Amino acid sequence: MKTRITPAELRDTYKLPESQDELQDECNISVFKSSGPGGQHKNTTMSSVRLYHRPSGLVVIGRRERSQHRNLKDALARLRGKLETLLTPPKKRKRTKPSKAAKEKRLADKRRRSKTKSDRRRIED
Repeated sequence: MKTRITPAELRDTYKLPESQDELQDECNISVFKSSGPGGQHKNTTMSSVRLYHRPSGLVVIGRRERSQHRNLKDALARLRGKLETLLTPPKKRKRTKPSKAAKEKRLADKRRRSKTKSDRRRIED
């Protein structure tokens, strides 16, 4: 298995396919028995689906339903959502600095707090 690449590298090299079938073709699909509540049908059938997306290295598991087909659809939908968030470029950060009034207020609070603490000190004779 290939190691996971960074989101920036993925944005440069990968384009998200339009259809679910094309997205499914880019994945290694494995099925396994799910555990937990859901009755004997869930615990005895291979209903859980694990998708390994080869281009990005993402792994998504679908095990909510008792049907393998519905779990596959659910896993594909969640994989598409994760890829969309990874492929969305981050917003530019704006540099901000505190206003002059905010600086003055902070310094005044520091002075007041310092005065309060110094008044509590023991006076040396």
